[in-house]
Amino acid sequence: MKPCLLVPILLVSCAASRADDWGSIRGQIVVEGEIPERPLLIARGAGIKDTAVCAAEDHYAEDMIIDKESKGLANVFVYLAKKPKNIHPDLIEVSDKPVSFEIVGCQFKPHALFCRAGGQIEVKGTDTIAHNHHLYPLKNSSSCSLVSPGGGTDLYRPQVAESLPFTVRCDFHTWMSGYWLIVDHPYAALTDKDGKFSINNLPVGDHEFKIWHERVGYVERKHKVTVSAGDPVELPVMKLDITRLQK
Repeated sequence: MKPCLLVPILLVSCAASRADDWGSIRGQIVVEGEIPERPLLIARGAGIKDTAVCAAEDHYAEDMIIDKESKGLANVFVYLAKKPKNIHPDLIEVSDKPVSFEIVGCQFKPHALFCRAGGQIEVKGTDTIAHNHHLYPLKNSSSCSLVSPGGGTDLYRPQVAESLPFTVRCDFHTWMSGYWLIVDHPYAALTDKDGKFSINNLPVGDHEFKIWHERVGYVERKHKVTVSAGDPVELPVMKLDITRLQK
């Protein structure tokens, strides 16, 4: 009789544990001060290498994208400083689906991304000219691979986590740059055009996040957050003075 009594008790206990052990956070990073215009990086028709493709339209710098209405700062990396002991069951396995990184009009799209160690990043060239993607990781193997014109692809498979995002460049077109972050857990996000981000299914408890942007480096090295179950934890808006972004 004891086994029959224990089975339903265990099932209820496990279900309660799953519901109570996970939570989510929401946040926003905005800029204070006078918001500058984005610099014109390449004017349409400029006399540069591969003009017909690379100067088919105006290109603006992507290293500091601030929305004028919301004052939100895009492409800020927000990620757990270290892999937590517990990971949500739905997020334990690394996805087989590659993270997409395209080369379009002599620009990297997206400008910034993150990928889990053991996953893969698919670099695809849609331009009618050749590019390469030269990687500068600290821990993973470096790479400098050609991406053939008109749909050529290359797969990069990072094996270990990086402490910081690293630079990706095209040696043929030196203005082209992006940033990749490799993590060994699923708890990372990038801010959108309004500076907003969200991270779901975090283990309940106290955590430290790294917050990093290419213009600043560390916005914060140890941003402490307490995650609770139930409704997402709405973090106070983080305000970043424009002078920290100006070189």
